[in-house]
Amino acid sequence: MISRKELLFQIVLHIIVLLFFSFDKNREAINVDRAIFLLYYSVATVVITYFLMPRYLYKKKYWQFFVAFFAVVTTVIAIEELVLEPLMFPNTRRGNGFPGVYASLLGILPVMTILSGCKFGWDALQKQAEIDELQSTIQESELQFLRSQINPHFLFNNLNNLYSYALQNSPKTPEIILEMSGVLRYMLYESKEQFVPLKKEIEQLDNFIRLYKLQIENRGDVNFETVNIKPGYKIAPLILIVFIENAFKHSQSGQSSNIEIDISVKMTDSVLEFNCKNNFEAVPSLDTIAKGIGLRNVQKRLELLYPNKHKLEISEENNSYIVYLRLELEKA
Repeated sequence: MISRKELLFQIVLHIIVLLFFSFDKNREAINVDRAIFLLYYSVATVVITYFLMPRYLYKKKYWQFFVAFFAVVTTVIAIEELVLEPLMFPNTRRGNGFPGVYASLLGILPVMTILSGCKFGWDALQKQAEIDELQSTIQESELQFLRSQINPHFLFNNLNNLYSYALQNSPKTPEIILEMSGVLRYMLYESKEQFVPLKKEIEQLDNFIRLYKLQIENRGDVNFETVNIKPGYKIAPLILIVFIENAFKHSQSGQSSNIEIDISVKMTDSVLEFNCKNNFEAVPSLDTIAKGIGLRNVQKRLELLYPNKHKLEISEENNSYIVYLRLELEKA
């Protein structure tokens, strides 16, 4: 079923081709004979574009398409020479004679090629639009899946810590539960959009860091610095939090004291730079922590949400784990 847009496109296209090929410059008027033949060619082209192309060409049945195309062109020439021209030009050289295959093709093929090519281009654009929509749907589904992994990952890490504090009857257990509740509320209800206000995300980073600082207690120093965070910008939620969570987990898994974690977020124009550095003592389990589901998840999300607009560098040197992320942000 042809759509209204395509019908309008075909009408405009045929009018343009009709005016172009049938306009007589000498008389400054439409040549009726040419216009009739152009309409005849356009009817034949409809057979090619709406029957042969979908049935053969688009299904990669090339030989069948070219054989059928040749048959249509042959039929068009035969009807033109044996029926139309004798009726329109009786007892004339044009009506009684055959100018030859090449001359006939030169009259037919330019019109049919233009009309068929435009139809092919239209179909290609529609197919590309369908592909783009499908890719967008797939990408959104993949992002939703990746984001759905963050909450269980966060709970898994923090419930283990909470369990150990509960066993020790630590007075900080209620405070940790309260901080966890706030972070989870943001994850579940306030970060459902693909992008959130940057200021809001920074606030949640601060809450998240306070939650982990409660667990470190006096075993080390944690520094969090923000510089020139501008209002009006947006960022994909729960990107930076994964690196921070990894830093705390990385440090605590390998050492019980002298923990050092430095985190900074700064903006220059519309570019956000995130730095996170933590020290650690090398133990066999750290490779699993450094390359766990959280980091794989965030790397995939960055590829989907910031293609060619991010730079991520992760390195280890002198018992320090360093993350540098550069993001080109857009205004909300």
